[in-house]
Amino acid sequence: MASLPLDNADLPLFTVGQVAGMLEVQQAFLRRLDEHEVVRPSRSNGGQRRYTRNEITVVQYVVRLVDEGMTLPAIRRVLLLEAGIEDLKALIRELEADRAQLRVALAERDALLAALRQPRPDRPS
Repeated sequence: MASLPLDNADLPLFTVGQVAGMLEVQQAFLRRLDEHEVVRPSRSNGGQRRYTRNEITVVQYVVRLVDEGMTLPAIRRVLLLEAGIEDLKALIRELEADRAQLRVALAERDALLAALRQPRPDRPS
């Protein structure tokens, strides 16, 4: 069964008006987020902002941070730092997988070396 467009959280489907209504914020606030490069939605062919479900989730988070007194430049920095942390976590997972593969390869090598060191009855010592 083919997936529906709504299944894709990265598909830009929602207009500024729809997002403003869903989150109960002013459309001007959403435009300011774009101007301050906090949340940069894609644009339709006609130039209208289109938000993905993931971007709407970020806007919800931004609203909470603004309510706590953070400025938009500070929020932008927080989002960049959080994205960097996620990148580092992905790198750590990748390196841990590589390390596990190397450990298996070393164990196989050690077993082979141990087998080669064993005296064989058909070979003089």
